[in-house]
Amino acid sequence: MARIPVTVEEFREAQDILKDAIDLHEKKDFYGAIESFKKAAMISPFNKDHLDEFQKKLKGGTYKLQQESVAYMGCAAVHLSQLLKELTDEQKEEVPVDENLVKVFNDWEN
Repeated sequence: MARIPVTVEEFREAQDILKDAIDLHEKKDFYGAIESFKKAAMISPFNKDHLDEFQKKLKGGTYKLQQESVAYMGCAAVHLSQLLKELTDEQKEEVPVDENLVKVFNDWEN
């Protein structure tokens, strides 16, 4: 079954969850941040098994909780950047897309 492109509502939800998760991470609520990062990464996923595979890899290592949170943050941020690429310019205006996130995503591309 083909994946359906992200909707404005789904992108908005993923963006809001990611921003909230970053706030939790900065407040050192790593458990809450990890759960939120996972939730953001599962909105309109490109591969439904990716998060499970990612979790298995993390469990195979010896990472501190803060390091795990950073790993999930990266996963969720990359996911959101890929969702952003699916939106039309009109949809991006409708969201609206967070300017700071757009800058970070553009820096990754260069």
